[in-house]
Amino acid sequence: MDAIEYKCPNCNADLKFDPAAQKLSCEYCLSSFTIDEIRKIYSENIVPPTQQEAQIRDEFAEHTNLYHCASCGADIMCDDQQTALFCYYCHNPVILAGKMTGSYKPHKVIGFRLTREQAVDKFKHWCGSRMFIPKDFRSEQQIEKITGLYVPFWVADCNIKADFNALGKKVRTWSTGSYVYTETKEFRVLRNADIITVGIPADGESKIDDLLMESIEPFDYSEMKDFSMSYLSGFFADKYDVDKAEVFPRIRSRASQASKNVIRDSVGKYSSLAVTTEDYKIMNTDWKYAMLPVWFMTYKYKDVIYEFAVNGQTGKLAGTPPLNKLKLKLVSAGIGVGTALLLYIGGGLFL
Repeated sequence: MDAIEYKCPNCNADLKFDPAAQKLSCEYCLSSFTIDEIRKIYSENIVPPTQQEAQIRDEFAEHTNLYHCASCGADIMCDDQQTALFCYYCHNPVILAGKMTGSYKPHKVIGFRLTREQAVDKFKHWCGSRMFIPKDFRSEQQIEKITGLYVPFWVADCNIKADFNALGKKVRTWSTGSYVYTETKEFRVLRNADIITVGIPADGESKIDDLLMESIEPFDYSEMKDFSMSYLSGFFADKYDVDKAEVFPRIRSRASQASKNVIRDSVGKYSSLAVTTEDYKIMNTDWKYAMLPVWFMTYKYKDVIYEFAVNGQTGKLAGTPPLNKLKLKLVSAGIGVGTALLLYIGGGLFL
């Protein structure tokens, strides 16, 4: 059997036969499968592309411009009616690099619900409770750089095979007269289940902090639509530079943790639980390449880039504000002087 006939059902990379394990293995996402598992997965999941999908991909390629930032390497997409003038990551000028290829056409999109004015209000309110940020961080010139951005996300549905084996003990103690009794019951706890996790997201943009994007989750997938060029009108978008194989470890970690929670919740309560086997293997991953709405801004302070983001659908925000250490020192010094003065005055009252 020629292993390269098959692609990894999780990241679509080539599978190679591992003689030692007698399995087909993926060197990119580290998944492994028996030959029978791969044959079954392929017989159930191969769906050829339609002519309509090819036409939509060609339309995307024809009407989407790509701009490139020579400073930080960012690639910015927008429709052919809009011009990108600066990079929203480093604020340097960008140049037109040509048209997009149809392979980068998203499958799905969630449109913006939050207006720019609402995003700015949330930013100002967020800044208002932070005393020690630099003054120009909240200036009008900086606020103008808040950009409506469709961030590329890989959204994964995972089919997981769970194997759980443990020894559970229930201990009961009671007393009768002067005697104390302890009863210990042991149970073999088994769980073999097929679990499906739906809609686990991971951003496909290396320049945006992954934790920042996770912090503005969740997105409401009930509003997810088939991608149309009309959603790009008036907004920008990123071209993904992190592929499925690279984000799969993040997807696997979140899917495995979710599966673990399901299995552990089903086990119930024991006085003690000694786990002998606990394995969560992702057998197949169904991917959607989606554009999700984010109001995004960066700020450079003392050679460090700070990022701020607002979920363009729900309004949830996250970011790490820069700290003006000089302002902090002056305020701390003022507090110190004031405290010393009060102590001096207070001490004088008792002389």
